Amino acid sequence: MTDPRRRIPRTDTLLAEPRLAKAAAELGPALVKAAVIAAQNRARAGEIAPEDVAEEAVAALPATASSLRPVLNATGVVVHTNLGRAPLSAAALDAVRAAGGSTDVEFDLGTGQRAGRGRGALAALAEAVPGAGAVHVVNNNAAALLLCALALAQGREIVVSRGELVEIGDGFRIPELLESAGARLREVGTTNRTTARDYAGAVGPETGFVLKVHPSNFRVSGFTAEAGLAELAELGVPVVADIGSGLLRPDPLLPDEPDATTALRAGASLVTASGDKLLGGPQAGLLLGEPGLVERLRRHPAARALRVGKLTLAALEATLRGPVPPVRAALDADPEALRERAERLAAELREAGADAVAVDARAAVGGGGAPGVELRSAAVSLPESYARRLRLGDPAVAGRVERGRCLLDLRTVAPADDRLLREAVARCTS
Repeated sequence: MTDPRRRIPRTDTLLAEPRLAKAAAELGPALVKAAVIAAQNRARAGEIAPEDVAEEAVAALPATASSLRPVLNATGVVVHTNLGRAPLSAAALDAVRAAGGSTDVEFDLGTGQRAGRGRGALAALAEAVPGAGAVHVVNNNAAALLLCALALAQGREIVVSRGELVEIGDGFRIPELLESAGARLREVGTTNRTTARDYAGAVGPETGFVLKVHPSNFRVSGFTAEAGLAELAELGVPVVADIGSGLLRPDPLLPDEPDATTALRAGASLVTASGDKLLGGPQAGLLLGEPGLVERLRRHPAARALRVGKLTLAALEATLRGPVPPVRAALDADPEALRERAERLAAELREAGADAVAVDARAAVGGGGAPGVELRSAAVSLPESYARRLRLGDPAVAGRVERGRCLLDLRTVAPADDRLLREAVARCTS
């Protein structure tokens, strides 16, 4: 009897199959060849018929050449660090695609000469925060703070409150970041109370700047005290305010979250912030403040190592100038509208055979911003077993598990994605 494995198509024959040849041109030959070999091995193991190898290889191909998979964020965490923080707006995604080829990022089409890099994005940022004398952009907020230390305090002291020596995630700590730049930390005050007098007593000829850090991922309550930026601005040295989350203007929804405009008005010499949190844009570090200081940062040799690429500049400008980004839309979502969506989705899923009910929920800002702030929301509640199946589905759906139920929180799901969410759950039900 002939061994059925002899009927397994040859690799070169499979790679010439029209669908696989087209995929090789779009995704790259190595990725397609790996899918072909994996399908052949399944046939050799008897898991699939030799005649199904080509179909299996095609089915196994990813949508793009990247290993990153799109995920529907139904966790209720608006700025979810593990899911890439801020989802970009359609306008920002279009801008990234346009900037993917050759572009005038550093070129004047009128004169044919070199031009200021990212001038459109910088102009948009300056317009968004008129109180900033100058602006600059680096690759994240930690880089912005590092550049401040390198340019203003290398070999000198940074005066900072003990209550603001925070850890920003994954074991990275602000004091270690600053010390890696060759700065010395002059710690003042206590964990819960630091006054303007504490700072004044530490400022001297060795002071590079005073640092004011917003402890965005925790809260200290009770017997506390802290010095305001207006008080620190009177000390006669630069004051750097690390506001963290990227809020550019006051937000009534988040009254305790510092913003760049208010910080500059209060006397901050420089403000550092993130572009991919409450601003809702790409990962970036924003620097805003006094023109002379911003120019010192921009001309420092390390600024070249920390600069952003054309894709980030394009996405940042489109976020600043374009329509409301997804983060802002999620924060502003009406709780009653969320409940109506949850009721409708749950009813449709029950018709498909799922144990689904609409429930009230509490969402969070996330991304190390607005700790303790709860946002009224609504969710579709499913059996806990759905959580893993949804994560492994296509598209992947990330919810959260509470009290033995899988909750799909709709505050972080755009209304336009309700159909995708319903279909993903229905596939788990069938």
